[in-house]
Amino acid sequence: MIESTPRHSRIAGTGSALPPRRVDNVELAAELAERGIDTSDAWIVERTGIRARHFAAPEVNASDLAVQAARHALEAAGLQGSDIDLIVVATSTPDMTFPSTATIVQRKLGIVHGCPALDVQAVCSGFIYATTVADAMIRTGSARHALVIGAEVFSRILNFDDRTTCVLFGDGAGAVVLSASDTPGILATDLHADGRHLDILCTPGVVARGGVLGDPFLRMDGQAVFKLAVGVLESTARTVLEKAGRRETDIDWLVPHQANIRIMQSTARKLKLPMDKVIVTVDRHGNTSAASIPLAFDEAVRSGRIQRGDTVLLEGVGGGFTWGAVLLDF
Repeated sequence: MIESTPRHSRIAGTGSALPPRRVDNVELAAELAERGIDTSDAWIVERTGIRARHFAAPEVNASDLAVQAARHALEAAGLQGSDIDLIVVATSTPDMTFPSTATIVQRKLGIVHGCPALDVQAVCSGFIYATTVADAMIRTGSARHALVIGAEVFSRILNFDDRTTCVLFGDGAGAVVLSASDTPGILATDLHADGRHLDILCTPGVVARGGVLGDPFLRMDGQAVFKLAVGVLESTARTVLEKAGRRETDIDWLVPHQANIRIMQSTARKLKLPMDKVIVTVDRHGNTSAASIPLAFDEAVRSGRIQRGDTVLLEGVGGGFTWGAVLLDF
């Protein structure tokens, strides 16, 4: 039922999931050495800040991780699957070409009342995009309780003969329940894309004629991504603050996409935020693409760092080239 009264959305609960298999840099370097690829823990840490990541077992799909994270978020929100009337899943590693991973999650959660379920594909900015979509639907009265999930199994698209990319990514999922509220939670959002830069970060292969046409592995121009990311993350942060009528000094916590510690440090400096106000999980999770922001957010909430009443800036940047930010009062 569509309600006509204007309203807001707030995060009612958070959740996350990581595959049991943790692969640290030493183990990964040893595996790569068997393939003739030279790398080391020191090399990876110096360039990225990553010390470990999690890889899903072959039989585990993005939807499986998404369901685990969703159940934790529902429990934290005090809700059941039957309360959910919108599911938005951000993923670049879906279970299948179609239907959407969101409908698979819907089925696995036993949500049978016919609520809309859709995927959002904006790569590492996916959770920002998905949150914006869910917030808009709640504001218009089209939904009351939305599951917003970022879930990835990036290990499936990594070329383990390319040390510049295979050491960066991991698997995981994070979720939030967004619920209608009389008081603002999501204060402002800001989304952007520029397809001129699609070649610097992409996986160009497609399923066709019974096989894969083109390269099925992730490709990245690391230097080009870094240069673009640093600039657009500062820009979107300032834009979303302006939209909300807030200042840098109002930010209690920055939860950025967990791609590279140097990018996060640069963004924090430009926003005049000390690093102890930046949630960092890239050292333990690697880059989990659309899952990285909700994973980090959930960990910070459950550890007691982010608390009710805090103002939190979420921001991401990814292939496409896409970027955006969400400012919220938790």
